[in-house]
Amino acid sequence: MAEMLREGGVRKPVVVNEELRVLGNSTTLEALRRLGVKLVPVTYGKDGEVFTPLEELGFYEDVAPSPLRVYNSTLELLYRGWPTPLVKLQALSSNGVRVWAKLEGFNPYSWSIKDRIGWYMFVKALERLGERRRKVIYEATSTNTGLALAAMAAIHGFSAKFYIPSSIQKASDTLLKVMGAEVVRVPKTLTIEFVDEVDEAAKREGAIHLNQFENDYNFEVHLRFTAKELELQLRHAGVTPKAIVGGIGTSGHMSAITFYFKNKFNDSVRVYCVQPAPNEVIPGIRRVESGMKWIHWVNIDGLIDVSRDEAIEGAISVARSEGILVGLSSGAVIAGFRKLLESGVLGDGDYVLVFPDHGFKYVEQFEEYLSRKG
Repeated sequence: MAEMLREGGVRKPVVVNEELRVLGNSTTLEALRRLGVKLVPVTYGKDGEVFTPLEELGFYEDVAPSPLRVYNSTLELLYRGWPTPLVKLQALSSNGVRVWAKLEGFNPYSWSIKDRIGWYMFVKALERLGERRRKVIYEATSTNTGLALAAMAAIHGFSAKFYIPSSIQKASDTLLKVMGAEVVRVPKTLTIEFVDEVDEAAKREGAIHLNQFENDYNFEVHLRFTAKELELQLRHAGVTPKAIVGGIGTSGHMSAITFYFKNKFNDSVRVYCVQPAPNEVIPGIRRVESGMKWIHWVNIDGLIDVSRDEAIEGAISVARSEGILVGLSSGAVIAGFRKLLESGVLGDGDYVLVFPDHGFKYVEQFEEYLSRKG
């Protein structure tokens, strides 16, 4: 996949016989499938080398929004509603610095980027398992993936049981229950700390555990959709970003964006990831040493530590300057970007901030901060 992105196409077609059965190694076919093309270049019977550009294979057709926003189902509302908006933030843009925010809070189920993985992991599990399993889904979540999977369960006639950490806002219980899920509070701070327990419970009780922390469709959906649509949006705006800044939780979206942009733009785009400072808890993101899979597949340019108060202040600042309410992980991205600016690491140019979710779920944290700070 890296080679295809770097070269912008495929050098060796897939070798097939007259019945279109793949002969020999199917690596090229698998790479193209994961990148999301509509057509596959083939040669009959023997190896050949004919370069085919990705765009001729329908590489960008996954990102084809409905122009009048009319949909036949809420599933279409999700994936045909992409791209999520990319907007220039006027208050953060000045003196040669232009800041663009990708607003993942426009996804319809969890109002977050987690709709992408909830949908993709679920439909891929249905393709694989069919009707062979009980229609029950378990997951460890800090809210957003749970909301996305609760929506998938409701649409497909499943029941859902979600395990959430004790550190998460009380509103999460209510929201998940409204969506029809059973909620279990676990006396631990981080979701990753009890994933094994959820896995054991799912196996014991015959439920499906998609496991967002290990499921490679988490990475793949962002490679196939999120990163690709961001590139098209930036192309439309006439922008080549100097850097992209985002938060890491499971690390799926920022790892895929890093993989895509580092290869597509020959490593000229830098990527910085934001994590909570030591002993701090920020919903939706965590420290890299707490254990995450895909971040180790790529080379990011730096990690920025942010405190919980700094994340809240970042969210409040964009609400009071741009009029949009974003979540605490988005606030952390704002705080991290400002630290990079102040350190002199970033110069003039265009920068993309990935805002993972909407801020309505974090009223408790905002209320506590405002009552404490006045």
